[in-house]
Amino acid sequence: MPELHSLLLFIAAGLLLNLTPGPDVLYIVTRALRSGSRAGIVAGLGITAGCFVHITAAAVGVSALMAASTTLFAVLKWMGAAYLLWVGVRMLLSRPSKNEPAPATAGTDPAGPASMKSVFLGGFWTNVLNPKVALFFLAFVPQFIAPEAANKPLVFFLLGALFNFNGIFVNLAWAMLAGWTARRVGAVQRGMHWLERGAGALFVGFGIKLALSENPLAAHPAH
Repeated sequence: MPELHSLLLFIAAGLLLNLTPGPDVLYIVTRALRSGSRAGIVAGLGITAGCFVHITAAAVGVSALMAASTTLFAVLKWMGAAYLLWVGVRMLLSRPSKNEPAPATAGTDPAGPASMKSVFLGGFWTNVLNPKVALFFLAFVPQFIAPEAANKPLVFFLLGALFNFNGIFVNLAWAMLAGWTARRVGAVQRGMHWLERGAGALFVGFGIKLALSENPLAAHPAH
């Protein structure tokens, strides 16, 4: 593991990066605003699980292979872009339900296990199908691994797990804040449907941006 000052720098940088809004944060906030803090927390846990897929893949070298392969990157990129577009279009086309409980009463989400499972899986796939997450770990984590480290894959996995563990608290904070807002701000409650449409437009934007992106590490694959 890195020395203490490097480890503290890694933790601080990780927290700042986790705070940066993106598809993951948008998904958590949208779920929490619509169905309460519990749904946001479940969404965050799904995203955390998705991150572990990228961390494990990077640790064993799969992400390095993807970074070096234009075809593999393109396949995952288009899958991720299609998924984000699908989520966004569903939100844009959603209709307010007359029987849907108001957010003020949804703090303890009345949704059943099946819907919580779908919220979890939505967060999971939002993260797993984004190749930029894999490339991020491949580019960011090795900077904190000492060249003389005896077992670099293990150190990589441990640092990635630490980054992901710290990210849980950030995700929980986003979920709780969004859930609190939905319960207390009348304008948010009245405009929930339009907020979801706005989030849908952002998801479509993220999908288009991902579809148009290039592999930043293809020309300089990690060794």
